Amino acid sequence: MAKFQSIAARRGLGGRAVGLLALTLTGLALAALPVAAQDASPGSQWLTYNNRLDGQRYSPLKEITPDNIAQLGEVCRIQVDAPTSMHSGLIVADGVIYTATGRETVAIDATTCALRWKFTYQPDEDRVAPSTRGVALLDGRIFRGTGDGRLIALDAATGKLLWKSVIAAPRLGESTAAAPLAANGVVYMGIGGSEVGVRGRVVALDAATGKELWRFNTIPMGTERGAETWQRPGTAKTGGGGVWGAMSLDVTTGELFVPVGNPWPDIDKAYRPGANLFTDSIVALDARTGALRWWYQVTPGDWMDLDLVAAPVLYRASGARDLMVFGGKDGYLTGVDRDTGKAVFRTPVTTVETPPKGPTVAGSRMCPGYAGGVEWNGPALDRPNNQLVIGAVDVCFIVKLGQGKTVYSTGGANFGGTVEPVGTDTGWITAVDAETGALRWKYHADKPVVAGITPTAGGVTFGGDLGGNLLVFNSKTGELVRKLQTNAALAGGVVTYEAKGRQYVALAAGNVSRNAFGALGVPSVIVLALNPTRIAAAAPAPAAGGARRLYDQVCVACHGADGKLVPAHELGTLARRQTLAETIAAIKEPKAPMPKLFPELISEQAVNEVAAYVREQLK
Repeated sequence: MAKFQSIAARRGLGGRAVGLLALTLTGLALAALPVAAQDASPGSQWLTYNNRLDGQRYSPLKEITPDNIAQLGEVCRIQVDAPTSMHSGLIVADGVIYTATGRETVAIDATTCALRWKFTYQPDEDRVAPSTRGVALLDGRIFRGTGDGRLIALDAATGKLLWKSVIAAPRLGESTAAAPLAANGVVYMGIGGSEVGVRGRVVALDAATGKELWRFNTIPMGTERGAETWQRPGTAKTGGGGVWGAMSLDVTTGELFVPVGNPWPDIDKAYRPGANLFTDSIVALDARTGALRWWYQVTPGDWMDLDLVAAPVLYRASGARDLMVFGGKDGYLTGVDRDTGKAVFRTPVTTVETPPKGPTVAGSRMCPGYAGGVEWNGPALDRPNNQLVIGAVDVCFIVKLGQGKTVYSTGGANFGGTVEPVGTDTGWITAVDAETGALRWKYHADKPVVAGITPTAGGVTFGGDLGGNLLVFNSKTGELVRKLQTNAALAGGVVTYEAKGRQYVALAAGNVSRNAFGALGVPSVIVLALNPTRIAAAAPAPAAGGARRLYDQVCVACHGADGKLVPAHELGTLARRQTLAETIAAIKEPKAPMPKLFPELISEQAVNEVAAYVREQLK
């Protein structure tokens, strides 16, 4: 069910005093919002998470084509961290690649992989999220979230810390794993943590100082618009609605488009009756003031974790129709006419089965959901072929409603039930008509597809899967023209740019996280080009030191900083439940979904140290 405000209201034609005051305070005028900077030098750079503020991800570069793709090879690679998650996008500006992991932020030469600088963040509090979706670049500054709820700014030339603002509370489970969006002196950032009952929000900060300009709560309370959709008002306080992906900005209307996560508790919807706005929605905000313009909700009263993560793509179709198109964990690519608020197409892009009516104690099968569907990288617009291309995860789950009463605990996890994947996990890359959503072509990948999709003017489209395969397609026909094994899961940015008159492709590779269905690998950046002269591997990042950091890098995402996040598997009771030898054996040969790190990624000594740490320090 979609909810839609009048065109006059969403375009801001009413003109309120508070809006004028906020305009004066922030110094942001619609006319001042910039067109993407790379338009002055088409294709040479990749300046935002999705290349453009409108999320289109298209590149006008033409050197690499279906005819010469066989000549594409690796130029260089550099390790940027020890084993941990690598979901980050890549930013490329003036011959430098910027990216990040949970603690590390790096600047890398875009043609040689030489390390320009590295900034290692030292948390002020116990971390909640060991991952990040990426960084933003504006006016010589790099912006990113940290695992302990901060947003920081670094000097893009040196990596020096310029400012740090506390924008989230880790003690409540709030996290800042989203990719910021920066434009015209403002940094926009989301607060996540739906699974532990946060109250999600979006904040806007002054890019020069880190001072907060405005905030918007994705879960309304009191007199806020949509509060009535939480029929038990008290549940809104812990209602979820986290923002943990990327955002898009329309510079012509001044609208910021925010994908909003699922409600809490995930499964027990009886705990929070109602439509639960603005969960599972794309929310359009006034970029100047944070005021709500309009919204589109996909799944009211969700109990299947069908949240929206990826930034929508914005473009103008024939007949001057302005469309917003997004992918969701429900497995659909949805196109919405922004002038009417109505869906113009809903196209499945993975295996989608008729969902059960509700959760049961006995269990229900659902396809997709939870770790399925479209994750943090959404659709890309292939302009020459007037089509959208998107990647997705194909996996099904058994969902069981909990038998006991759902109880909130601060920072703790209680989903109101349990989930378990069933069958094999694969992926899809699908192309559809940008006007109608009609299927053009599709490809069944060996493993889930969560990495970025990048179409180009050269007639090739780049993508990748968690099995470590770089996938290159003839954009028009969908023919797979190159499949290159990188030996590291592709879960983040896949970008292309030009340097010294040559087209390059860069990949964020290597991923150890709860989304690791396929290959693993240490977080790295891989650079490719036609007919490359291979450059020796750049000096790897120093290995993470000590059991505490290994726990923070790998284990905290599922188990939490205190080891209590997984019900019935609290690490504080390990010493009573297992011998040390049994704990070591469980780390060496883990049961899914725990990733297997030994011996490829961590040593015998590291296994012994982390086993002792979780038994002795997390009591």
